[in-house]
Amino acid sequence: MKRLILLLLSVVCCLSSVFAQVGEPRTDFAIGVNGGFVMNKVSFKPSVRQTFKNGAVFGVTARYTCEKYFNMLCAFQAEINYSQAGWKEKTETGDNLYQRTVHYVQLPLLANLGFGRERGGVKGFLNIGPQLGYCFGETEKTTGNGSGYVSPQLDGLPNQHELNVQRKFEYGITGGLGMDISTKTGHHFIIEGRYFYALSDIFKNSKKDPFARSANGTIIAKVSYLFDIKKTKF
Repeated sequence: MKRLILLLLSVVCCLSSVFAQVGEPRTDFAIGVNGGFVMNKVSFKPSVRQTFKNGAVFGVTARYTCEKYFNMLCAFQAEINYSQAGWKEKTETGDNLYQRTVHYVQLPLLANLGFGRERGGVKGFLNIGPQLGYCFGETEKTTGNGSGYVSPQLDGLPNQHELNVQRKFEYGITGGLGMDISTKTGHHFIIEGRYFYALSDIFKNSKKDPFARSANGTIIAKVSYLFDIKKTKF
């Protein structure tokens, strides 16, 4: 409950910072596509020895710029993405490997704060806000002569290899920095690095369950292309 309250507060702060009109109004609206790769780990408690699991992310992006406050451009950005999360384990010798890919549909809702050229130049920006997700599938991969490294669990409780994702709905906070290279005709070429911190767990976490914590943590690198549908005249 505390995690959900924190997420809701971040939504309110995100929206209030974007739509509080105290500067020069803007009505720019741009849409486009994005794609890149992710590096994910699951923060198990008790811990599981892991390396980063690589995956893909791609989707669609919409951005509405509503205000210029001094030199800062304030916008609201929403995305609908497909992303591959999960985790990868290895034994100490590296002979065995276990990998779980968890497939998500994700919805980041971001405050986009930019500094630089509004059109026809380079603009740096900060993206930050809540992210919702839903797991719609998962796949496993095992190589070597065993099932990989398995962390010790209490007697009679399943380990992470034996559990399917039990909590398919995910929520957390994401944010990152990027660069927007725009043309005067309204095309945007964007490079961004982002991190997602899940506030929810993928497995149940009561006292009778094997894990007290099992949340995704994701490093994201992506590129986007947007084009202006509507531009403010000035």
